[in-house]
Amino acid sequence: MFYYLFEYINRAFNPPGFDIFRFLTFRSALAAITALLFSFILGPKIIGRLKEKQVDQPIRDEGPKTHKKKAGTPTMGGLIILFSVIVPVLLWADIKSVFILLVLFATIVLGIVGFLDDYLKVVKKLPTGLIARYKLLGQIFVGLVVGAAVYFLPEFSQYNTQTTLPFFKNLNWDFGVLFIPWVVFIITATSNAVNLTDGLDGLAIGTVLIVMIALAIISYVTGNVIYSDYLNIIYMPGSGELTVFIAALIGAGLGFLWFNFYPAQVFMGDTGSLALGGAFGVMMIVIKKDLLIPILGGIFFIETISVIVQRLYFKYTKKRNGEGKRIFKMAPIHHHFEQLGWDEPKIVIRFYIVTIILAIISLTSFKIR
Repeated sequence: MFYYLFEYINRAFNPPGFDIFRFLTFRSALAAITALLFSFILGPKIIGRLKEKQVDQPIRDEGPKTHKKKAGTPTMGGLIILFSVIVPVLLWADIKSVFILLVLFATIVLGIVGFLDDYLKVVKKLPTGLIARYKLLGQIFVGLVVGAAVYFLPEFSQYNTQTTLPFFKNLNWDFGVLFIPWVVFIITATSNAVNLTDGLDGLAIGTVLIVMIALAIISYVTGNVIYSDYLNIIYMPGSGELTVFIAALIGAGLGFLWFNFYPAQVFMGDTGSLALGGAFGVMMIVIKKDLLIPILGGIFFIETISVIVQRLYFKYTKKRNGEGKRIFKMAPIHHHFEQLGWDEPKIVIRFYIVTIILAIISLTSFKIR
């Protein structure tokens, strides 16, 4: 809202200095600061309210024994992130931008799906929370809306079904009629992948923050005609506006990490993880970098693959030998390292380091082509 207010003042009265509000970098900085302040102010209030209502994360009996001491820690802390992202974006971003509208839509809808899952699990004490098929329906709905928007809207008409092929120059991949199903798959996969990563204090939000820093750079250059031409990547006019959203998410995430790092005062729950994963997937799709997800979101990808491999191998060995065997001591893979005796902060920090390396490789891929 402030974006339009200052734009009007600048046009009507042309006061000195007000022209600065047009710049993405300045508005992104304001969005990050606003989000950080919101998270610091809202955090203690929301955590206190969750404790008062006894919205505690259930600790699974089959989980790592070290997690027993986490009993009583409130969950649904993703509400801190959601409020601290949405308000600054409404204040400082151009909310008429289709890029902002799509990522806000995905964040809010998947945040609601995650909230319902957490609510049914921790308040209504339903062991499985939201029935899996209903959660999947929410993810599919978001994917269909985003896929149809990119396919049909004029803002994407030049490259609607295409995407950048990492490490290859002058070569884009065209999904054709499979584009919308591909978008549904990506959004479902990324939202679930971040959800699976959210198993240790500070792990999911920290890796998301590192990924978002790299994504902010990618979004900015994709929406800049000079930089995109220099790097020889698909130019998406207006996509730079996503930098404001990402900056708000970084500010909100830093604030949440203050309360979520070991030992955590609050967990984000599905409320935050589904929303963050979905937002990541949508942004990669609309800036035409979705094939880069396994690299930039490599930690999320590895966490998901570890669960899939573990289940498939267990079923295969059980069918063949009558007794199921496991590749990892426990999945997702961060629990495997816990079972090996690694301290929780050590696992988290090392996963951060891997994410930083993958982010650097992702950024490098635009030049090494």
